[in-house]
Amino acid sequence: MDLTLHNSMTKTKQVFNPADSERVTMYMCGPTVYNHAHIGNFRAAVAFDMVYRVLRHKYGADKIVYARNFTDIEDKIIVAAKKINQPIEAITTKYAEIYRNESGALNILKPNLEPLATAHVTQMITIIEQLLDAGVAYSEQDHILFDITQYKEYGALSNLKMDDMIAGARVEVAPYKRNPADFVLWKPSNEDEPGWETPGAWGLSGPGRPGWHLECSAMIKENLGTTIDLHCGGQDLRFPHHENEIAQSVCAHNAPLANFWLHNGFLQMGKDKMSKSVGNVALLCDLLGDWQGEVLRWALISAHYRQPLEWSEDLLVQSKKQLDRFYRLFAEHNITDSTKVDTATIHSLYDDINTPGAIASLHALRDKASNETGTEKTGTLQTLLASGRLMGLFEQDPGRWFQGESHDTGESASDIDALVEARTNAKKSRDFARADAIRDELLAKGIVLEDGPDGTSWRRE
Repeated sequence: MDLTLHNSMTKTKQVFNPADSERVTMYMCGPTVYNHAHIGNFRAAVAFDMVYRVLRHKYGADKIVYARNFTDIEDKIIVAAKKINQPIEAITTKYAEIYRNESGALNILKPNLEPLATAHVTQMITIIEQLLDAGVAYSEQDHILFDITQYKEYGALSNLKMDDMIAGARVEVAPYKRNPADFVLWKPSNEDEPGWETPGAWGLSGPGRPGWHLECSAMIKENLGTTIDLHCGGQDLRFPHHENEIAQSVCAHNAPLANFWLHNGFLQMGKDKMSKSVGNVALLCDLLGDWQGEVLRWALISAHYRQPLEWSEDLLVQSKKQLDRFYRLFAEHNITDSTKVDTATIHSLYDDINTPGAIASLHALRDKASNETGTEKTGTLQTLLASGRLMGLFEQDPGRWFQGESHDTGESASDIDALVEARTNAKKSRDFARADAIRDELLAKGIVLEDGPDGTSWRRE
């Protein structure tokens, strides 16, 4: 079965064929670690965890090399460290570990590699030297900049006109730039800021540090190779970050940076994109105080990863209710072992990671199991469990899912079957008032009855 993915570069859905199926390479732009991440930041992490899981399913877990970096040198980090009078390592180490722990709460698999920007400064200097030698970078006022006019394909990913790109990037108008959209490869460091010595041939007056865009190019080249299979990130990174990555990598290495580009849609709070600059953020650490991590994951994958998703209390309530239905079923029938994944689930996930379609297949399996008995029912529930786990769901012990909650876990399957039988007998004796009363009683408990030619089946809402 082919795996298709929407390639942001070609703007089409294409069959994904890695350059080497024995070593499939994938990179995601990770967090800048200076503070707690909000749930909007984690939409990308969950979306591309889904991609990682699907790749592992298709090619084998040992065939995927997935790198998600930590940006541990950046202006925001320097400001945060100065504010508490601590070295930047104290800030970055703390928040990188928090990010890992919070990722784990969302059932996000740990990447194979977590490269740090500060561990790749030597590689960044090498790329700058290659760009200077190629005549696409220049030195001005202790800065090294990339001349975007020297890369004719600049803007192909975002498909924006130059004026729109400049406006969208809110670029700094600086006297040391030849063109407003030229971007910094290296900049000077003040005495109270981290800095690295630069090659004498650059003619700079003192130590400096790399520009943000350069980091990913260096980490990709060092850890994954010149051209990777998949590059992933949020929609907001298409321009300028990913455009700049492409420009500097292609010009330094004379090869494409990535064969596929994947971007997730925004998480919205009301009409606006969730953003720290706007102030409409929901921190994951706060949400985890009220909701199980799997509820948050379900909410994040309830919409297709490329589409916008509106974050709300209603979304979380509905996500919790749906997960409750599955966990009650697993608990009632003592389902802890899983078998092979359902074909319909795979079809949806192989179709550009269509998680809404995959969720629909989970519901279909649950409904199928409600009409089965014995080993047939157990087999369907084990397939349901395996299908959900492929998606990073149903990872909790069913017996512990409801612990600490004040509400009842619901009627047992045997109790429901007994009431259904009592209703059937009432109908046979033409006691329709009793039959209706049983239906209403079950409906009030979230149990829906469905009459058919083969009798009455039931399902949980």
